Amino acid sequence: MRLDKYLKVSRLIKRRSVANDACDGERVSVNGRQVKASYQVKVGDVIEIAFGQRTLKVEVTQVSETVSKADAPAMYKELE
Repeated sequence: MRLDKYLKVSRLIKRRSVANDACDGERVSVNGRQVKASYQVKVGDVIEIAFGQRTLKVEVTQVSETVSKADAPAMYKELE
């Protein structure tokens, strides 16, 4: 699954266009590397997202095309 779609489906970022902009603005890195929105997310990847002063670091635990709002947090595990 593409990174921008994963961020939207997991509800880490509300809209896919916003996720795409964050990737283009180099505010998203996977496994310590800046990546494009087209990066293919795999289980075990560590994603870091910069939200202004705050940085969110999560590990991918599940990749699914569709998921309910209640089950979205099960797609990742917060680190630190």
